Amino acid sequence: MRAPEFWYGPSPAHGWVRGLLMPASAIYGAAGWLERRFSRAHRTSVPVICVGNLTLGGTGKSPVAAAIAAMARNEGYKPFILMRGYRGRLKGPVTVTGSHTADDVGDEACMHAAQTRTVVSVDRVKGAEHSVREGATLIIMDDGFQNPALAKDLSLIVVDAGRGFGNRTIFPAGPLREGISGGLGRAQGVILMGNGAAPAEVMASRLPVFRAHLRPVNGHEFKGKRVAAFAGIGRPEKFFATLEDCGAEIVGRHAFDDHARISAAALEMLARAAREANAMLVTTEKDYCRLGRPRAGVHVLKVEAVFDDPTAFGRLLSPFLARTRP
Repeated sequence: MRAPEFWYGPSPAHGWVRGLLMPASAIYGAAGWLERRFSRAHRTSVPVICVGNLTLGGTGKSPVAAAIAAMARNEGYKPFILMRGYRGRLKGPVTVTGSHTADDVGDEACMHAAQTRTVVSVDRVKGAEHSVREGATLIIMDDGFQNPALAKDLSLIVVDAGRGFGNRTIFPAGPLREGISGGLGRAQGVILMGNGAAPAEVMASRLPVFRAHLRPVNGHEFKGKRVAAFAGIGRPEKFFATLEDCGAEIVGRHAFDDHARISAAALEMLARAAREANAMLVTTEKDYCRLGRPRAGVHVLKVEAVFDDPTAFGRLLSPFLARTRP
């Protein structure tokens, strides 16, 4: 789904739609609170780091989880990414391999698996135990902050600095998965992704705040090139802006809903439009994973999360990693 305009800014429907949805938000928030309050968390034998957020939609969790996995490998750990496998048909636990598709395990799991051992499991506890049996010495949860089943040693909240917490209302009246104060109270750190001021609630929490940015890995491939871009992510405009920052001339912009399935017919339409404009057809890693095969003629802009102060972030990780040194 694409976030409604009234979640993040004033619109003609802002007041009355939000008010109409408030009873549903109250039920959603209460159900989540009760689940967290009365659930008993299972603790596994290796450290668990959770990279989550308080809002629906993309904030940069997956690139942050990938960056932490890279840091852990440098320290001698065998990190596994654990995730639900959003929109995948397999319930798991299953270790993602090159034979799996986005239809099997979800687009983000396919993307992670190219770099880090990745396990998909609707049941996070079973997924964690499966990871340990497979040799994990560290589990990094990509999402799952609101899931109380698995005990976390370190929970990090990723906040999109450009959007913050929107209208600060719980879904469906707003973008929040839970109340801000309650969520921040269970976290040990906040990662502010991109440019923009930290929300007032974050500053009041006195949690350590780490600034990070998404940096293009292969941006030089698009410098000075005409490109037709398409994306089905939380904020497609961020992808388009990144391409422009790389020096690309965007001659076509096509935005789809987050995690949208792009049919063969739609892809052919996009490819035809790119050819007619004498442009490269470019998308994100997540969208590329969802295309299936063949993908000939589709180029990918890869990005990575980079911390402004990686040393300070490393100091936060160290005590939690020390529980079971490799």
